[in-house]
Amino acid sequence: MKIDSHQHFWDYNPEEYPWMQGEKMNPIRRNFGPGDLWAEQERVGLDGSIAVQARQSLKESRWLLELAQNDSRLKGVVGWVDLRGPSLEAELEELSPNKKFVGVRHVVHDEPDDQFMLRPEFLRGIGKLHGYGMTYDLLLFPKHLPVAVEVVKQFPEQPFVLDHIAKPFIKDGGMSPWYRDIAELASFPNVYCKVSGMVTEAAWRAWNKRDFRPYLDIVFDAFGEDRLMFGSDWPVCLLGGDYAEVVQLVTDYLGDRGAETIEKVMGSNAARFYGVS
Repeated sequence: MKIDSHQHFWDYNPEEYPWMQGEKMNPIRRNFGPGDLWAEQERVGLDGSIAVQARQSLKESRWLLELAQNDSRLKGVVGWVDLRGPSLEAELEELSPNKKFVGVRHVVHDEPDDQFMLRPEFLRGIGKLHGYGMTYDLLLFPKHLPVAVEVVKQFPEQPFVLDHIAKPFIKDGGMSPWYRDIAELASFPNVYCKVSGMVTEAAWRAWNKRDFRPYLDIVFDAFGEDRLMFGSDWPVCLLGGDYAEVVQLVTDYLGDRGAETIEKVMGSNAARFYGVS
């Protein structure tokens, strides 16, 4: 089974998606639903996906679960709950019985405080997730990686996955200190990494596959074939390339590493991490 470990759905509303501003965002300023994704996946031979939150609201988490309820191709939902709020346990009690609610994410890289994840109330929330069988997606910029290391140290039993290889500065060819911090984060065996979101960190629709190889080499060496998973970041990826190009970017890189490695990165690692069949 081939799984896209990271994609989004939305009913576009400019008030709810303020980050989609400017003419350059026009390709994604519309509605995107499961039918749109399945058409893309059928062209490239993928079997399903994990839908990830794009808004920080319980309403969206519930909506994504409604989409997933009767759709076998939507394998799981990484939603949002208020990890800092007094109602956290009530929210987890509501959502976690749904087998397709597999994890939680907070848009940390948009928080003005770079040390946001070390706030006591946020750490308290992270500490609750393992008891409900929830994973946690780390959405970071490179500058947040040392903070993520400090967080992960405190929760050795909590499954974490790093989104978008932490969004390094691919367009500018920037590598340091990202590559060192990636290696440190990867030293914790409970942390996985999504090979996703790369084309939007490169020159949009003007990149070459060679631009990504140094970054892919680093994350492959750091996490290994058992803790990497492909993700498209669709439809955000459409800013930088089409769905088939994003898939091929990863499969071409993996081509020389053998069928077993391809099977892991393109599906079985995500299935194991998120506990989906």
